[in-house]
Amino acid sequence: MSNVATHETRRPIDYLQAQAGQRVLVKLRREGRIPDILWLLEHPPTITWGSAGGQDHLLAGSSEIQRRDVAVIHSERGGDVTFHEPGQLVGYPIISLDVPGGRDLHEYLRCLEDGLILFLSGQGLQAVRMPGRTGVWFEGNPPRKIAAMGVRVKGWITSHGFALNVDNTLEGFAWIVPCGIRGAGVTSLERESGKARMPSWDDLTKNLHLDLETTLGRKLQLVRGDEGLALAKSFSS
Repeated sequence: MSNVATHETRRPIDYLQAQAGQRVLVKLRREGRIPDILWLLEHPPTITWGSAGGQDHLLAGSSEIQRRDVAVIHSERGGDVTFHEPGQLVGYPIISLDVPGGRDLHEYLRCLEDGLILFLSGQGLQAVRMPGRTGVWFEGNPPRKIAAMGVRVKGWITSHGFALNVDNTLEGFAWIVPCGIRGAGVTSLERESGKARMPSWDDLTKNLHLDLETTLGRKLQLVRGDEGLALAKSFSS
């Protein structure tokens, strides 16, 4: 499989299907059968919460969520509650931290944030970290979150990762307390930069891939959308 896909892949991948695919890819990475990879994809409307809890941060009732055909899933990742939908770019790095100086989860999270901040800088936007809060933000009153983090590390192989709001509606964030943080807003690349300045999805994924390679200090094989499922399946057939 080539390092950079040459086509746009925009079919949303079911969350549980992607989670199962990650388990396979983690096993393959641990066995040294695949290199470090970055899987970029989208999900259909889905509310997830991680090991930090967050089900109590659901604001919408079950009947409202069902009416809107939104899945509600307990994820294997860390973190609190968040919302996924088409137009949000989700990144799942499957990489080995079992390298000299690599066994540092906090440093790994900072490198992911730095990659997103570097990418947004390339779009002419000044994003920041917020003290005591994971993710990527824009300063303001209230501050606005553009990217959430939620990772899993098992045997020093990473999975799950980040969710960057690109051109999604953001509607579903009104149904939750995003990441359990009150008194903060959410935003998207389109909302911050304007529709006229938006990169193509193909350019967006390529540029983010290169920026994450820079901040993580390693090569990453880029797979997008269905390519991640196909990669996992190719080793199990």
